[in-house]
Order: sequence, then structure tokens, then C-alpha cells
Amino acid sequence: MRYEGRIYRPPSEAGSYILQATIGCSWNHCTYCDMYRDKQFRVRDLGETLQDIRAAAMAGAGQVDKVFVADGDALVMDMERWQSILSACREAFPRLRRVSCYATAMNVNQKSDDELRMLREWGLSLLYIGPESGDDVTLKRIAKGGSFDQHVEAASRAHAAQMRLSAIFLLGAGGVERSAEHAQASARLASAMSPRFLSVLTLTVVPGTPLSRQEDAGRFQLPDTRGLLQELRTFVDEAKPEDSVFRTNHASNYLPLEGRLPRDRARIVQVLDAALAGQIPLRPEWMRGL
Repeated sequence: MRYEGRIYRPPSEAGSYILQATIGCSWNHCTYCDMYRDKQFRVRDLGETLQDIRAAAMAGAGQVDKVFVADGDALVMDMERWQSILSACREAFPRLRRVSCYATAMNVNQKSDDELRMLREWGLSLLYIGPESGDDVTLKRIAKGGSFDQHVEAASRAHAAQMRLSAIFLLGAGGVERSAEHAQASARLASAMSPRFLSVLTLTVVPGTPLSRQEDAGRFQLPDTRGLLQELRTFVDEAKPEDSVFRTNHASNYLPLEGRLPRDRARIVQVLDAALAGQIPLRPEWMRGL
């Protein structure tokens, strides 16, 4: 299989076949992100993509049961291309049970209801969307490209198409200045989106990004470890999704947690209170990463 540049996928796609159908991210303006800054966005030649699917089938079709379509927001591809890719995946991988991709609220809302429904029928069943925050001030500052309401609309339309959602929020995205507002609004957005899967990461200020330059100029300050844990406690305590699998197992986080919200809220808050009281060891800095 051919890959161009660095490849990223969610932790839950560790066992998936990664199909790079697009290069980079069609938006690529988020101030904190350097994942695709070294790439000029383009959709890969369809013939190359289909060749990669056939090569993966020859290499081990019997083992492939999940496909993650990369890069940053592959949902942006047009319907004809998606149909060809999803049809080829169904044919190539007899055990296929899930196809997923990263998406933005913009990507979802640019598709019609019928198009989303057709994508689901063709086999695209899970979308990873990273609002990062529910606070509109923070969303504008990090140049996310979507508001609270636009993310709610995208989630509602994806649910209507019978697609599952995995929503990702980012501790520290509001900085010290809007830490409380960011945590509270993120909990409200998680409640409104009610994703099947809900995860929280911790912001890392990456050198060379616009956010790093803001930090150097004194216009952004990341909360300290206690402040980040307090954001997480607020988020867990106030988020009210219908039934979400909740995880903080990403390497960026200081405290790995898992459970279901709202079912396990009290237990998770209890663990967070113990961590805030210094009774539970946190992941050391040398073990944290992107």
C-alpha cells in the first residue's frame, strides 16, 4: 500500500486497514493542528485508490474487517468517488463490518440528507468529528470552521442517516482565559450531539503552529495540569448524552478513564476528585504524546 506523508488515525482504528483516499485536510486552518500542514490538500487519483484496495485484498482480505478512510476529512469527497470506494471495499473484504473516516461539521452539512443516507447504505457507518469545544468564542479563536449550532446540526443529520458518531473534545482549547466556559459549553455540545462514542484529548501546543505563535506572544496560556483535570471533571459532571461510550485513553491525557455516560458519571467523577486530591498518580510527561 502507498502512503504519502504522516498518517493519522483514531486509537480505535489501530486494527483497521488505513486507506489514504485523500491527501491532507480540506480545511487545514485549525490553529492548534500541525497534522497536515506539510500537505497540499487533494483527492487522490481514484484509480490509485482502487489499486490500493485490491493490493490490500491480495495481502490479507481475510483479516480486514474494518477500513479507515484517510486523511483529515475524507467525507469531503464527492458521492461518485465514495460509491466507487465503498463498493470496492465490500467486494475486496468479505469480513468487512465497518468503514469510517474523519469529518467536520462542514463536511456533513455540505451533504444532503439523501446523500448521507446513501453513504450509510453503501457502507460508511462511523464518522469521527472533533468539535474540540462547544464554546463559540473558543471555536472562533481556534479557527475550527464550525459553530455550536452547526455541530449540533451535523450530528442530528448524521443520526437521521443512521450513522454512528465519535465526538472528540480537547482539554485546554480555551486557554486559561476561557477554561470554565470551554468546559461547560463542551459538556452542553456533547449532550446535544449525543454521540455513540465520546472522547477527550489534551491540547499540546505544537511548535510552528499559529497557536504556538499566540503562546509566544502572550495571547494564549494553556491551563496547568490541575486546571486541565478540573475541565475534565466539569465536562464529565455536566455532559448528558443519551448513552455514550466515554474514553480518555489517548496518549495526550494525564488520566486514562473509561465508562459510559451518563451511567458511570458518579464513578468517573469520584476518580477525578481523587486525582485532583493527589491520591491517584497521573501519567508522567515523558509518557504523554500526540
